[in-house]
Amino acid sequence: MIENYVKNVKNVNSEDIKILYLPQSKSYLKIIGIPYFIENVLITSDFVTSIIKVNHIFNNLLLTLKLQVIKVSPKSDIAIMWLNIWNAQSSYKAKNLINRCFNVESYIMTI
Repeated sequence: MIENYVKNVKNVNSEDIKILYLPQSKSYLKIIGIPYFIENVLITSDFVTSIIKVNHIFNNLLLTLKLQVIKVSPKSDIAIMWLNIWNAQSSYKAKNLINRCFNVESYIMTI
C-alpha cells in the first residue's frame, strides 16, 4: 500500500517509512449470557475467541489480552466473559459493540 505513495520518489526504501496511527487505548467489554457448559463441554476462552474471529460484528478488532471466563456463582450455569480490545481514543469501536448480540449455536450473547 505504501508503494502507491512512494513509487514516484527515487532513493526511498518503502520499508523505512513508518505508518502513523492515531493514539489507542484499551477498552474493556463484558459479554453476558454465556452458558458455562455448551453440550456438556466447559466453555473456554479459546472457544469464544474462535467464534469472535468469524463473527462479522468483531471485524477489525484486535484483542489485547486472552479472554477471561468467570462463572457467575458456584450454583449457576451462566458465565461472564471479559473482552479487552484496542480502541481509538474516541472509543468508537467499543461504542459500536455495546448492547450488540451474537449467536453461539442456539445461545444469544450480549455485549
